[in-house]
Amino acid sequence: MTDFLLANSWFIPLYGAIGAVLTLPWSLGIIRRTGPRPAAYINLLMTLAAFVHSSIAFWAIWGQPTQKLVFNWFSAADLTIPLTLELSPVSLGALELVTGISLLTQVYALGYLEKDWSLARFYGLMGLFEAALGGVALSDSLFLTYCLLEVLTLSTYLLVGFWYAQPLVVTAARDAFLTKRVGDIILLMGIVALSSYGEGLDFSSLQNWVTTAPISTWTATWVGLTLIAGPTGKCAQFPLNLWLDEAMEGPNPAGIMRNSVVVSIGAYVLIKLQPIFILSPIAEDVLIVIGTVTAIGTSLMAIAQIDIKRTLSHSSSAYLGLVFIAIGLGHVDIALLLLFTHAIGKALIFMSAGSIILTTSNQNITEMGGLGSKMPATTIAFVVGSASLVACLPLGFFWTMQRWLNGSWEIHGWLLAILMFVNALSAVNLTRVFRLVFLGSTQPKTRRAPEVPWTMALPMVGLTVVTLLAGIAPRLWPLWLSPVAPLADVDSPLISLAMPLLISSGVVGLIIGSTLELRRAWSRPMQRSMRFLQDLFAYDFYIEKIYELTVVMAVSLTSKATTWFDRYVVDGAVNFVGLATIFSGQALKYNVSGRSQFYVLTIVIGTCVLFVLTNGWLF
Repeated sequence: MTDFLLANSWFIPLYGAIGAVLTLPWSLGIIRRTGPRPAAYINLLMTLAAFVHSSIAFWAIWGQPTQKLVFNWFSAADLTIPLTLELSPVSLGALELVTGISLLTQVYALGYLEKDWSLARFYGLMGLFEAALGGVALSDSLFLTYCLLEVLTLSTYLLVGFWYAQPLVVTAARDAFLTKRVGDIILLMGIVALSSYGEGLDFSSLQNWVTTAPISTWTATWVGLTLIAGPTGKCAQFPLNLWLDEAMEGPNPAGIMRNSVVVSIGAYVLIKLQPIFILSPIAEDVLIVIGTVTAIGTSLMAIAQIDIKRTLSHSSSAYLGLVFIAIGLGHVDIALLLLFTHAIGKALIFMSAGSIILTTSNQNITEMGGLGSKMPATTIAFVVGSASLVACLPLGFFWTMQRWLNGSWEIHGWLLAILMFVNALSAVNLTRVFRLVFLGSTQPKTRRAPEVPWTMALPMVGLTVVTLLAGIAPRLWPLWLSPVAPLADVDSPLISLAMPLLISSGVVGLIIGSTLELRRAWSRPMQRSMRFLQDLFAYDFYIEKIYELTVVMAVSLTSKATTWFDRYVVDGAVNFVGLATIFSGQALKYNVSGRSQFYVLTIVIGTCVLFVLTNGWLF
C-alpha cells in the first residue's frame, strides 16, 4: 500500500483541483438550499486526503533515491516537451508542508468566514491555490513549473480581490497581479533562452548541464538575471515587494497561505535554479544585493506600520531576503531550512492576527490593548510564533541559525551584521505589536473581545504545538543539497562569537521594543527628524511615489504618444485612403458612357502609364 501511494504521488496536487471543481455547484449558485457549507466540507475532505497521502509518501521516500515520473505532453518533429515530476524527500516534504498548512488554514476559515455569503467561492479558489502550490513542489520541469506559477498568479489575483465590491480591494488585486506579471514575463524570457542552450528543461539536469554549458559568462549572466526576476516578484523582494503589502486587503485565511507558503514557493523555485547561478558571479551577487536591500528595508518598514497585517507582511519579505542571501552564497540547505521555519512561524502569527481582527473588527494596533487576558489561546499563539522567528532557544529559527553559524559554512562579517540587524528589528517589531495589542489598558474597541470559536482555536493551538516541535527538523536535516560541501568546523573568533552575538541582538531588540514609547493613532513625534523617519518607513521609503514618477509616468506618456500616433497618423492614413477611394469612385462613375471605344482607350492609356513608370523612363 505504501509503495502504491508513493508511485501515485503525482495525484496529490489533483486533490485540491478536484475539490475546487466539486465546489462549483455552490459557488455558481446552482445549489442554494443547503447553503455554502457543503462546498467547504468537500474541499476540506480532499485536502485531508492530500495531506495523508503526502505524509505517507514522504515517510516512504525518506532515505531512498530520487524517483522520476515522466509524462510526454507534446512531441512534434525534433521538439519534445515532457512534464517531469520528482519524488524526493525535499519535494514530498515541501508538498506535505503545503497540504498541512492548507488543511489548518481551511479549518480556520470555517470560523473566520462563517457568515460570508461567498464561502463556497473562497474554498474553490483555495483548492486551485493548493493544486498549483503542490504541483510546483513536485515539478521537475521548468515548463510545467512556469505554467503552475501562472495559475498561482491568477489564484492570488482572485483571492486578493475576493471582496471585489470594495474599490481598495480591486486596486490591490490589480497591483498584485501586474507586479507579479512583470517578474513572470522576464522569467519566461529566461526559460526560453535556457531551452535554446540546454538539452532539456528539467531542474535535475541543470547540475550536469552547467559542467559542460556551451555559453559564455556574459550570456550566463543575462540568463541568470532573467531567472531571478520571477522569484523576486513571487517572494516580494525589492523592487517588486509592494504587492504583498497591498495583498493584505484580502481575507486573512488567504493571507496565512500567502505569507507562509506562497512567498516561499518562489524561493523554492530559485533554489532549484541555483546551479545556473554558479556560471555567473554577477548573478550570485545580484541575489545577495536584492536579499540584503529587502531584508534591511522591509525590516525598517515593518516597525512603522500600524496595520497588524501589513507589519507582518513586511516581515515576510525581510525573512525571504535572508533566503535570497543564502542562495546567492550557495548555502542551499540553509535556504530550505529558513523557508521551513519561517513558513510555520509566520502561519501561526497570521492565525493569531486573524483572531484579533475577527474579534475586534479592527486592524489598527494603536486602537487595541488588554487582549492578553481576554484571548489566552491567541496570545500564546502570537508569543510562540514570534519567538520562533527571533532565534529563541529551542525553537526552529534558532537551530537554523545555529546550523548556519556553527563553522560548517564560510561566514563573513557583513552576513553576521545583516542577520543581527534583521533579528533585532524583528524582535523590536513583534514586541511593539505585542505590547500594543495584548498588554496595557483595554481600549474602546477591545472591551468585548472573547476568544475565537473552536474552528479557529483548534488549528491555531495545533499549529502552536507544531511550531514548538519544529525545532527538531533543523537539527536532523542532513546537508546534501548545497553545491559546495560544508567545511570542517572552523575555529575562528567570528564563528565562536556568531551565535552569542545573534542571541544578543534579539535580546537588545526585545529590550528596545519593551521600553520604546508607544504612540496611539492621534499622537505624532514632535521632533521633525523623528517624524521624517516615521513617514519614510511608514510610506515604504516612498517607493510607490517613485514608481509613479518613473515607471508609471513613462508608461503613461508612451501610451499617450502611441494613442496620438494611432489616431492621427495610422487612422489618418487609413481614412485618407478611404476618402480617396470614395471620391475617385464618385468621379469615375461619370465616365461610364457605355461606349467600348472609350473603355479601350482608357485601358491603353493606363497600360502605357504603368509601363513607363515600371521602366523608370521618367527618371
